[in-house]
Amino acid sequence: MSEDRFTVAPGTRLLHIGPHKTGTTALQGAFHQAREELARHGVVYAGKGRQAKEPAAAITTADPLTEAGVAKRALWDVFCAEVAEAGDRRVAISSEFFSQADADAAQAVVKGLGGTGVHVVVTLRPLHRILPSHWQQYVKHGLCESYDEWLDGMLRKPPYEKPTPDFWHRQRHDALLTRWADAVGLDNVTVVVVNDAEPLRLFRVFEELLGLPEGTLLPEEGDGGANRSLTHSQTELVVRLNRRLRELELPRGKVVREGVVPQMQAYKPSSGEPRITTPAWAETAAAEVAAEMVANISALGVRVIGDLSTLTRRADGTAEPTAPAGIPTAAAVEAVLGGIRAGSALASSRQAERSYSDAIENRPVRKVTAQDLLRVVARRARRRLRRRTRFSG
Repeated sequence: MSEDRFTVAPGTRLLHIGPHKTGTTALQGAFHQAREELARHGVVYAGKGRQAKEPAAAITTADPLTEAGVAKRALWDVFCAEVAEAGDRRVAISSEFFSQADADAAQAVVKGLGGTGVHVVVTLRPLHRILPSHWQQYVKHGLCESYDEWLDGMLRKPPYEKPTPDFWHRQRHDALLTRWADAVGLDNVTVVVVNDAEPLRLFRVFEELLGLPEGTLLPEEGDGGANRSLTHSQTELVVRLNRRLRELELPRGKVVREGVVPQMQAYKPSSGEPRITTPAWAETAAAEVAAEMVANISALGVRVIGDLSTLTRRADGTAEPTAPAGIPTAAAVEAVLGGIRAGSALASSRQAERSYSDAIENRPVRKVTAQDLLRVVARRARRRLRRRTRFSG
């Protein structure tokens, strides 16, 4: 069913689950900076940070049969207690990491948030816009495959699970909606179709959903927490770095993700540097998948705000991709600087973490927060793993 205007009842827990690359960063920044204004209108934005990433990851991925999993689930329990304290006020919750949930985890999320009164919102963008953004994000987290190689695995090679098996779990939107509709009921699911030509419209829709005055949600000034895109040449540099780190059997995590990439995002590319372009064959394949998803969503019968047909349109004037001729020296310099800074910061943080963990390990358990408990458990797990590896060697 298609609707343009809809407001949830007081006491509702409005759960925005993304998925990734559908305007989540901008929306979460707007919620985060407007916390005080939201409270004046009887709306709580749950959590302390920009989004509920840690609680979402805890309930959707943590194994409750392990020590670390139990500690992580404690973060979810604390989050649910905060939500319960809101009483009959509306509560907004947002994290694209809820889209990782399987059917059982979705049921657990709904139960934890109170069972009844949970309303799930899914934001959707055209698949052809999601593909290059998602590949780039995977590269930031260590992916070694080029864009063409990644597209080949996602669109041409059944069961379409390599090299990133979670992509279609998140972005097969009809299946995503079905999982959550089974958890909360069709009447408690709303699809919001994101219109990139009207970036403020997403804010207006969520204001309407929560009964907020127009203009309550605004873009953050400056860059805020923006997850800025890299050019094709910048992303290619990171791919090559990931491959080299893999060859040397060195970790591809924090130094790249928290050092190299953010520093490179400070570099302003020239107008002539090529952006990531999807080849025509992949555009066609994505359009076919999108058409199938839209048909299934329409048949599902959930509430839709916006025009579902826009999700099936191909990009206008698609050009054949142009491989980057090289990596600009300025971009390479920023990458090296970011790696140096991250390496130094990582060494300092590890020393501080060891000192902090030593201190909290001597406290009574009842005086240790859930997050500190998680750190202690993780540290002990690493110790056991090192001992086991040393003895087995």
